[in-house]
Order: sequence, then structure tokens, then C-alpha cells
Amino acid sequence: MQAKAARASRDGITCDPNADINSRLSLPTWATEYNFTGNLRPALLSYKREIPASIRRPDYADDTYGASDSEQRDKANNNAIRVYGPKELDCEDGLRHACAMGREVLDAGGKALRPGVTTDEIDRVVHEACIERDVYPSPLNYYNFPKSVCTSVNEVICHGIPDYREIQDGDIVNIDVTTFNKGGYHGDLNETFLVGNVDEDGKKLIKTAFECLQNALAMVKPGTLYRDLGTKIHKTALAQGCSVNRTYCGHGIGSLFHTSPNVPHYNKNKAKGIMKPGHVFTVEPMINLGVQGDRTWGDNWTAVTSDGKRSAQFEHTVLVTETGCEILTARDNEPVMVWNKDLVSRS
Repeated sequence: MQAKAARASRDGITCDPNADINSRLSLPTWATEYNFTGNLRPALLSYKREIPASIRRPDYADDTYGASDSEQRDKANNNAIRVYGPKELDCEDGLRHACAMGREVLDAGGKALRPGVTTDEIDRVVHEACIERDVYPSPLNYYNFPKSVCTSVNEVICHGIPDYREIQDGDIVNIDVTTFNKGGYHGDLNETFLVGNVDEDGKKLIKTAFECLQNALAMVKPGTLYRDLGTKIHKTALAQGCSVNRTYCGHGIGSLFHTSPNVPHYNKNKAKGIMKPGHVFTVEPMINLGVQGDRTWGDNWTAVTSDGKRSAQFEHTVLVTETGCEILTARDNEPVMVWNKDLVSRS
């Protein structure tokens, strides 16, 4: 263990959890001369957490580069949107189960969130909640992502890496969870939380992000064009003086973490496809207080707003039914999205 700690302390990225606070909060090597757009700064990371051998792993889990061969084959050879039926959805470890597990894991992570908690602690809670449910945390080693959950704070749009920084009173924090079950299915969702005393702009942003997803999901039914969701999201955000990030999109999901369809969240997009019963995909609009543009930190994952202003997001995995939409990652007894600030407030 001492040898591992010594090696890790020299890589400029990770740090022993028992190191002193100043060491844990040191900037990673890549960040020492990085030109940040906002006030948030990264800290060092804890070591990669282990997954028991008994838990089914996706094909990228042990790949040196975290590459998914199944996704790459799908991208090269398949343009069709998969239709899921009752056998895949409703079997004991089917797609519906994967989504329910994701819901439970996100709720566990959200319950742990409060001022003074590190995002690394949120990662620990999510990681252990996955193991307790016999599911794999899909982000872990996906194209070398080093953690089991994405935690995106303030100006981070998405793909924030949990580290030793403590959440501050007034922060907004997105927790993005995906779980992979032993049936071989992924379930994906996220929520943005108000931590402590968030200012009025932050409250407006989070409610607007919620309403963008809420209004988009109200359109999901057979015959809707995938590209039309972006128009509704754009109008909802614009009405509140916000913008919609154009870089990151929703996606098909199921036996693959990411697949067709592509679901852009902005207007005048060129997305292909018409919704049909059995389609399963995510909608996850990223809404910014300022401009829509983004930059990526030197960790090659963390996407931040180009003007340093805050960003918020909500996400669900949804199923197109014969008459409309089923939110597979919904809370119990909440078949449609209803805004309740108390559910996303932490103190």
C-alpha cells in the first residue's frame, strides 16, 4: 500500500485519502497552467475503486483504453433504432430493472449530498450502492473515465470527475448515474441539486433545466420526429434567458451505453428518425445561464461553459409506448415529471 501511495502521489492526478488536506486539494499537474473559464478548480482524485468479480461487467470495463467494441461495431454497421419488446424490458434483469437500479443509486447519491461533502464521497456512495444491487457503474473505465459517477458542479456542463474538493454552500451539483445489470442493460439518469443557499439565478437555472426536460418528454410519442425535441427545449430555455448547449446530446440506450438515435437538444438540428413504440433513449438537455459554448478541461473529460457561468441538467431514460411515453427512470409514484424544489434541495 505504501508503494502504491508513493507512486500515486507522483502521478500528479491521484492522492492517498489519508494525505493531509492541502495535498488532497492540490491542483492536478495538468491544471497548474490551465486557463479556467470560471471559479471552480479541480482537486486530486482518490484511487480507482474496485468491482467484485461476481458483478457482470460491460465489454469496456477491463479494456486498456476503455473502448467498447460492441458500440464501435454498432456504429459502423447499424443505422436502425432498436425496438425493445416485453422480453427485453420486463424479464427479471431486463432494461426496466436496470433503470430502476439507476433510480435507486441516484437517490442514494443525492441523499449524501450536502455542504462540506466531497464529490469523491458521492462517488464512494454511488459505487457501494451499485455493488449492493449487483450492478456495475457504467461510467467506470468507459473510455478511461476514472470514477463510478459524474459530478458536475456550477459551471461544469457534464462529465465532471469526482475529487477531493468539498461542496460549498451555494453550489449547484449534478449527479449523473448509469447502471449496468447482469441482464446486460444500462439505465441512465441525472439530476441537478441546490446545495445550501443558492442564489436566485441558480434557482431559476435549475427549474428551467427541469422544465426543458419536462416539456420535451411531453412530446414523446409514436410519430414525433427526434429533431423536434430540440425546438421545444430551445424555446423553453430562451423564455427564461438561458441557452442550450449544442455539443452533448441524448442517445439511444439499452444493451449499449450509447447508440442510435442521436437526440440533440437545440433547435434547427438535423437529427434523423421518427419515434416508434419500443424505442428507448435518453433526453438530457444541458442548460446554461450564459452562452451555449463549452470547453474541455485538461483531464479530457470535464466540459465547462466557455464564459464560466453555471449550467444545469436533468435526464431520464424513456420508452416510447403505443400512446406516449413511459419514464423508465422515474421516482416511484411519479409517472410524469412534476417540479418540487424540495426534492432537489440539500442543506
